[in-house]
Amino acid sequence: MWGNLESFSDFFVTGDPMILGAQVSIALAMIAIVFVLTVFKKWGWLWREWLTTVDHKRVGIMYIIASILMLFRGGVDALLMRLQLAMPDSEFLHAEHYNQIFTTHGVIMILFMAMPLMFGLFNIAVPLQIGARDVAYPFLNALSFWLFFFGAMLFNVSFIIGGSPDAGWLAYPPLSELSHSAGVGQNFYIWGIQISGIGSLATGINFVVTILKMRAPGMKLMKMPMFTWSVLSSCLMILFAFPILTVTLALLFLDRYLGAHFFTLDAGGNPMMYINLIWMWGHPEVYIVVVPAFGIFSEVVATFSRKKLFGYSSMVFAMISIAVMSFFTWAHHFFTMGSGADVNAFFAVSTMIIAIPTGVKIFNWLFTMFRGRIRFTTPMLWTIAFIPCFIVGGMTGVMLSVAPADFQFHNSYFLIAHFHQVLIGGVAFGYFAGLYYWWPKMFGFALHEGLGKWAFWFWNIGFYVCFMPQYFLGLDGMTRRLYTYDFDMGWGPLNMVSTVGGFLMGIGFLFQVWQIAHSIKFHKRDTTGDHWDGRTLEWSIPSPAPLYNFATDPQVQDVDDWWETKQKLAKGEKLPPKPALAPIHMPKNSAIPFIMSICWFGAGFGFVWDWLWMAIPSVIGIAACMIARSFTYDDDYYIPVDEIKRTEEAAAALKGATV
Repeated sequence: MWGNLESFSDFFVTGDPMILGAQVSIALAMIAIVFVLTVFKKWGWLWREWLTTVDHKRVGIMYIIASILMLFRGGVDALLMRLQLAMPDSEFLHAEHYNQIFTTHGVIMILFMAMPLMFGLFNIAVPLQIGARDVAYPFLNALSFWLFFFGAMLFNVSFIIGGSPDAGWLAYPPLSELSHSAGVGQNFYIWGIQISGIGSLATGINFVVTILKMRAPGMKLMKMPMFTWSVLSSCLMILFAFPILTVTLALLFLDRYLGAHFFTLDAGGNPMMYINLIWMWGHPEVYIVVVPAFGIFSEVVATFSRKKLFGYSSMVFAMISIAVMSFFTWAHHFFTMGSGADVNAFFAVSTMIIAIPTGVKIFNWLFTMFRGRIRFTTPMLWTIAFIPCFIVGGMTGVMLSVAPADFQFHNSYFLIAHFHQVLIGGVAFGYFAGLYYWWPKMFGFALHEGLGKWAFWFWNIGFYVCFMPQYFLGLDGMTRRLYTYDFDMGWGPLNMVSTVGGFLMGIGFLFQVWQIAHSIKFHKRDTTGDHWDGRTLEWSIPSPAPLYNFATDPQVQDVDDWWETKQKLAKGEKLPPKPALAPIHMPKNSAIPFIMSICWFGAGFGFVWDWLWMAIPSVIGIAACMIARSFTYDDDYYIPVDEIKRTEEAAAALKGATV
């Protein structure tokens, strides 16, 4: 069964002190987790409350925890790269290890940090914003999370078992073919992303159906909160983009596993076909992760300016326009590949056009803040910081969209600086704002504002110190994917400055970890359910939200319905009576998503190593789980009226005692 392993070192990565340290750390952490769960007798609690849950709020929390762990892993990779490049002729990392690190850094930050953080916020906020009691398919929602989780674990385990992929985060052929990546690292890449991507596609389907079919009575499409609109736009892009990724990786695996030649020059294949396919997914993916951040900024700006969002209809139109246009810009990633003047001109123009709806949103947020009573809370600080950062990112993006100019910028550190400007300044800043904003709704207490502001300033100052020099390095000729350079290139000083900026961002992350730990230990309970004096429905219920979310279906009349309701109450207006309480239909927990995802992990691991003895039983296990689900009829229950009354009365008593 171990026939295809020549030695122990072919399975476990050996010979690198840093990887050995990681292996020991992982082993100790696993032992500590097992020890704590055993000593405190928490195995049953873990199984009942988390591993088998289908509650969208708990699924969202698990997504967020996983994304924070991946942010740490991807951030460490980034700092290792910056240390290698801080000085000319550095020997901190050898070439192969550096290639592995920059490959895993890109994959982890986009697919295993940004995507789960986004999905976590989807799960936390969207059902509450639209007045639903759960997502449309709770079972599928849990399965989506566990597929993401085990796909991420399969990818990450390559660091210590088999060796990480090293062909770049998009795995261009021929670097990702057997001729250049003969080991199993690229197989880990394919199957880790493939399994996780299936979960992402399922999440997209789930939230499109949830938003279109489960809104509260009276909530027409043009009365939805802006974050919900952004989620709908993002998920529609997921539905069209992720099948392309699935097929592309499947074809690459067939090249490697069965000797096909889809992307090799041998036997009539074409590497450019892969590059076109991967960017047909890859560029919409950028908008998939950034558009929900736009929705978060819209919610935050309106709440902390105490004003209705300016230009609601134009914001909706802008988001839908971006969702459509994102599929017509992919070729700007390879203007230099010889596509021809006509093709380059089309994609240059389409790239410039897509900047217009983005600019519309910037002006809408500025006009919302104009003459507003702004509160400079932590979520609002992240939002304000985003605006100048994204303007610079947008301007440099337009520069890159000019095909002749791109011949100079292409593959340089100018491009590195640009997409980090957009992805950190847009995506990371946006999701940090959302995390701070909805944290009280998730856990019933807010994060410490003082520590949050320290984290904010370290992140922002570090960001500009890190990436502004990279624009000049790119203009000075430094190309991406370099692992070392000579003294006489003159790039040393700016690279050292950039490395200092990277470590400042790392300090900002440590402040965030300290902030979370401090807030958990010394938190002050939010008894109002409306910590920020919010505008949308999620702030109308207790924090954290009860299992059933809403005791009765809310009746929506306005865009910011909760805000309008508070204004009516302040004026002494009488509200319509609420419907009588009735038993609430809820889904039962299920172990099948967790078990099925373990089988997916086993299948992926088996195909990585060509162990059919593992892959085939795992595939059979997946099929068995699907059959078991098909014959599961006892999958729901009703929460009785008495239990609903007790829950609502306890929340009201706690709120009244505080007042």
